Amino acid sequence: MMQLHVNKQPPEHPPAVAAPARTAARPLAGLTVLVVEDSRVASEAVRLICLRSGARIRRADCLASARRHLATYRPAVVLVDMGLPDGDGAELIRAIAHIAPRVPVILGISGEPAARGRALAAGAQDFLTKPVESVAVFQQTILNALPEDARPKGPRILPTELVVPDAAALRDDLAHAATLLEDGVERSDRTYLGRFVAGVARSAHDAALEDAAEVMLSDQARSTDRASPMPAVHRLQALLRKRLSDLRAV
Repeated sequence: MMQLHVNKQPPEHPPAVAAPARTAARPLAGLTVLVVEDSRVASEAVRLICLRSGARIRRADCLASARRHLATYRPAVVLVDMGLPDGDGAELIRAIAHIAPRVPVILGISGEPAARGRALAAGAQDFLTKPVESVAVFQQTILNALPEDARPKGPRILPTELVVPDAAALRDDLAHAATLLEDGVERSDRTYLGRFVAGVARSAHDAALEDAAEVMLSDQARSTDRASPMPAVHRLQALLRKRLSDLRAV
């Protein structure tokens, strides 16, 4: 099991969830959300929703960064992507679930709905499927997981907004993936990369890019040739270049 070395009483943002000025319009006011997510697009969506909801946000882009955050302060909410560049998000969820005093809300997040079972089995209270874009769904998922006395009182009108991350976040994610492929990412890392691109494509509602990533993953699973690059890799490279060219032209 992954070990988290944390201060028993972190100096910043203790785990108490009693909310100052938490209202129906800003139901997450006073909460600090740590999002452990390697995609800038997904992280930016969460940031925008937290801003709308009154919550503070911090980001870790890998397991190692998340451990450093948790060693110095205790967030009220942790969102953990199930596929991270340095390991399985389920490991981190399992470790966080055993921290004392406990983190009030732990949620798994993934573009693959099938990952929900792994997140819950590891100790998450709930799960969000990417793309995370509904303010109402995000707020309600967290509120449902909070202790009852930490939830805002009275009726609440559910917001109808959908957040749309800016093009810069999408460009950064696509450029990162393109660079890894151009540099000849190892076959063993293509599974992570394919899932990363598929998740970014879902967030961008780019069906063609998502399909190219899924085909690469499928071809890799069937291939026995560990040396030569697969045609699907070249197809994905070409599509990433095209998307980056289109974004630069905007």
